[in-house]
Amino acid sequence: MNSSRRSFIKTSVASTAFLGLRRLINAEAVQSVPRDPGYGPLKQDPAGILDLPEGFQYQVISRTGETMSDGFLVPGAHDGMAAFAGPRGRTILVRNHELRLENGPFGPKNELLSKLPSECLYDAAPGLGGTTTLIYDTRSRTLESHYLSLTGTIVNCAGGPTPWGSWISCEESSQLADEVYRKNHGFTFEVPAKALKPVHPIPLTAMGRFNHEAVAVDAASGIVYQTEDREDGLFYRFIPTRRRQLAAGGRLQALKIRDLSGGNTSNWTPPTVPLRQRFAVDWVDLQDVESPMGDLRLQGANVGAARFTRGEGMWAGRGVIYFVCTNGGEARIGQVWRYFPSRYEGTSREKTSPGTLELFIEPNDPNLLHFGDNITIAPWGDLFLCEDGPESNNIVGVTPQGNIYIVGHNSMNLSEFAGGTFSPDGTTFFVNIQRPGLTLAITGPWKKGSA
Repeated sequence: MNSSRRSFIKTSVASTAFLGLRRLINAEAVQSVPRDPGYGPLKQDPAGILDLPEGFQYQVISRTGETMSDGFLVPGAHDGMAAFAGPRGRTILVRNHELRLENGPFGPKNELLSKLPSECLYDAAPGLGGTTTLIYDTRSRTLESHYLSLTGTIVNCAGGPTPWGSWISCEESSQLADEVYRKNHGFTFEVPAKALKPVHPIPLTAMGRFNHEAVAVDAASGIVYQTEDREDGLFYRFIPTRRRQLAAGGRLQALKIRDLSGGNTSNWTPPTVPLRQRFAVDWVDLQDVESPMGDLRLQGANVGAARFTRGEGMWAGRGVIYFVCTNGGEARIGQVWRYFPSRYEGTSREKTSPGTLELFIEPNDPNLLHFGDNITIAPWGDLFLCEDGPESNNIVGVTPQGNIYIVGHNSMNLSEFAGGTFSPDGTTFFVNIQRPGLTLAITGPWKKGSA
């Protein structure tokens, strides 16, 4: 989350009286909240970092400022992340860093920058955001190596994994080239999970220039869905010209709800979208997608595209795309939506058999969900959400029936959780505490199954 967004949240919370009664930070208060039992009450962490249920434990596997295997430093502001199957049973993590011009991988004065080949730097300003890649052995619970994999970008907030083994890293910015930045920003970049060094950064310009937050790929069609972190953001899809070759171009479109007058999904005042009702959708084409004025969302709204308030985390399941609107809902503290692609998604036949959109949960209770952000799907089908609120933050579980439980609590500080993802073998849940920048590996009696 960038500073302007955090300022908005603080203002919003201050203007909503009941949020001043937000759950207390101690574990006993979390335990007393009626909810799905999940894994049971949280136990206070003696180290003061992460409260977890009985039988669970965590390990800090990476910290900002540590020297990585390639000699660069672990950048700060850990954010979105995904796990991939690596060789010999290893887990590969690709992790975002939501940075601009500070706390990057090259040292306080960028003294290590000369070690980086120039073709691996997108913006020679330099932008200090990007991604790092970690190789982790879940059996021995050891971090074997970690290294820089994308750099020269800025505000790399979330993104998403692809079915073909890469991570799409998203710039949550619409920064234009100026006296500081040499290039335009606001793009997505693809990082192969198995890349062993920094990639040549190629902006996926056809996917649009806007405040990108997250992406999810429908495995059946190869279509890429995208969220936008603005109060009047859109929900986008990108139909690639050539499947799995996103840099080859394609069509960018925005979702339009057929039977929703005005297209506003926020449910602020008065509520307009009921829970668990499916709406048929259409998709409208967008033009001039590199958007020098940063106004794609306005272009879409002018042709009837639905608006979503602060679209953030997103994850693809089997035949469904889940995404979060961080300050949606009557209480302005979070919604989770799900989109069901058409069996003819992206073709002319979807007009008569369209995809559908559903508001899955909107608790309007800060004790249940409070500014959900990144999201992932557990191997057994539950959702795991990372909270990004100003007062205290939890890892929140949601069952397929919409029941909510608490998985973990940040007892270290008020920083957000980010990047929650499960290892391919299902034994380990990885998550970040964004500031000061920790990556945690959590193990315990996780449920089994297949989402």
